[in-house]
Amino acid sequence: MIRRIVVLLAAMLVVMGGAVQAAVAQPNLNEQDRKFLVQAHRGNLAEIRSSRLALRRSDSQDVKDIAQKLITDHTALDDKLRPVAEQADVQLPDRPNRMQREQIEKLSNLSGPAFDSAWLAAQAADHRMTLKRLDRELTNGSSSAVRKLAQDALPVIREHLRLVREARASEGPSEGASESPSESPS
Repeated sequence: MIRRIVVLLAAMLVVMGGAVQAAVAQPNLNEQDRKFLVQAHRGNLAEIRSSRLALRRSDSQDVKDIAQKLITDHTALDDKLRPVAEQADVQLPDRPNRMQREQIEKLSNLSGPAFDSAWLAAQAADHRMTLKRLDRELTNGSSSAVRKLAQDALPVIREHLRLVREARASEGPSEGASESPSESPS
């Protein structure tokens, strides 16, 4: 009798242990969490590509410094995002979305001050959009792991926007640079 109880308890622990592991392995994601992971990943990819372009096309050391910071920070943000998405079984795209790629393509046809102005304007718009997405995730997300990603990214994105705004202010008035070019969904 005692042996049966011990065997039954051992079996229950194995089953329960598997259930606990499954619960830990699959964070409680809602559609907002899944959408955020994909959009944030695409945004990181776009920021990295766009910033690498800035390193090649800009003549401004300030722009190049900002671009290098964006590459470093968005790479780090994505390095934290990918394992969460993998654990949650969310398939991440391998490139930015069509609108992001078109924006990068347009920027690739510019250089010097024209590039700087257009790139900074695009960065301002993109980072404002990212702040809205972070807020949406923090308000509507259900996964604590995904919400933590958003919370951790918030000060980084705010700092990027501050740097971009300062650079835009120091470049003075320029032709064609608007504070918010079409904000494309990621």
